[in-house]
Amino acid sequence: MSDAPITYASAGVDVEAGDRAVELMKASVRRATRPEVLGGLGGFAGMFDASALARMTRPVLATSTDGVGTKVAIAQALDVHDTIGFDLVGMVVDDIVVCGAEPLFMTDYIATGKVVPERIAAIVGGIARACEEAGVALVGGETAEHPGLLDPEEYDVAGAATGVVEHAAVLGPHRVADGDVVVALASSGLHSNGYSLVRRVVSSAGWALDRHVDDFGRTLGEELLEPTRLYTRPLLEIIADDGVDVHALSHVTGGGLAANLARVLPTGTFARLDRSSWTPPAVFRTVQDLGRVPQADIERTLNQGVGFVAVLPEAHADRAIALSEARGIRAWRLGEVTTEERAQADGRIATGLEVVRGAKGVDGGAVQVVGEHPVG
Repeated sequence: MSDAPITYASAGVDVEAGDRAVELMKASVRRATRPEVLGGLGGFAGMFDASALARMTRPVLATSTDGVGTKVAIAQALDVHDTIGFDLVGMVVDDIVVCGAEPLFMTDYIATGKVVPERIAAIVGGIARACEEAGVALVGGETAEHPGLLDPEEYDVAGAATGVVEHAAVLGPHRVADGDVVVALASSGLHSNGYSLVRRVVSSAGWALDRHVDDFGRTLGEELLEPTRLYTRPLLEIIADDGVDVHALSHVTGGGLAANLARVLPTGTFARLDRSSWTPPAVFRTVQDLGRVPQADIERTLNQGVGFVAVLPEAHADRAIALSEARGIRAWRLGEVTTEERAQADGRIATGLEVVRGAKGVDGGAVQVVGEHPVG
């Protein structure tokens, strides 16, 4: 037994490294703010002036929390840490927009085996830039050093955000009507779901992350690390537009397109989506072919090129598509909504194909995806 004193540092926790990380990230965090933010970085709690809520008729707070899953393993393998923050912000704040709320502020949490100030600052810098793009204030966070639990190069990230919406403006199943159409908004790639499948496929195929893939026009690692698209501001603009009456929104994350759309449809409704309306980007076909992944499985796991969907009246679809594309996000008509009774009577429900009914504990509507994707 050693007689040497045991200190926090010898146990693997470097408090001074954490302080240096905070100093390095200050400039980035300072830009991710809003006028309502009180105080600065380093307090025990982030503070946000909520007096504007008093002027609302019936303000409803919306909150969400999430992480980025095993996509962090790609960032660690490539030693590229300044984009994973976009994935975190996208997974958190874009869930809030689904109910029509404007995200106001966010906090983050990073757990790592060893605090490397430059690495932590890069991660937080990406989170701050994404918050700035989304119009969300980054009001605080925490970095925890967990030696013995995580390897020195390992880390995980998580976050939580809060937004607000007028009760009368809440979006969801209660607004969806027979005859509505479903508009798709394109993803930027894999986003941040299904990486356990993707990493297993790539590993089984023996593909290295530095392998150049002609169909991608870049390396495999660069494609897999493509940041999650942020939809917050474009969607809030569409919701606020006088020419568009959005009924429901769905963020296409874990579970895939059909399951996530079913969550925001009322029971008794049926949405028929047509694969012939879009061609998934090359990365989805590559993963499916390399792993011989069944169609149903890949559609339950990956977004297949659709990052968000909007449900709205048919007469408003073209305006919504134009607004989305004006913000650089390709959009198109993906399908239509009717009552399940009418769909059965009209023969719109294809026999022999899966019908997804609700998801994640939600007793929602029914969704069926039909047709074949055009060859890209």
